[in-house]
Amino acid sequence: MRPAFTLLSAIFLMVLVAVLMALSFSLSSQTSKQTGDIYLYQQGQLLAKSSTEFALLAISGHDNGVDCINRIDLRYPQGDPLYDINMTLYYIGNSLPAACNTLSNSIATNESNGTVIIDTFVSYTDPATDERVRFHRRTIQKP
Repeated sequence: MRPAFTLLSAIFLMVLVAVLMALSFSLSSQTSKQTGDIYLYQQGQLLAKSSTEFALLAISGHDNGVDCINRIDLRYPQGDPLYDINMTLYYIGNSLPAACNTLSNSIATNESNGTVIIDTFVSYTDPATDERVRFHRRTIQKP
């Protein structure tokens, strides 16, 4: 009776160790995947913030009395792009040109005239897994 109990105890211990090892391997693979996803998300946030500032610079250097910048598309980095950055600009103001993406063309206050809403989409597609990471940022700015 005693050798049978020892055999059952040994089998139970081996199964328990195998389950714990499988669980630790699963958690370690999830942790590395999660770390990579957090890195891509943070990079997308930084690119969205930088490209919003770039859009404001482009608007300030453009003559908005004739026409407007409605869309800006960028790719980062220059050589082998990993990120697609797409910005759509919507204008709020008074007496805006017809070519502008206008949300409202009847703003009465001078302080609000020329306000821009910038929708920024940053997307990254992982070439190994075809998984797509996308980040959206909407800001309202007065250039």
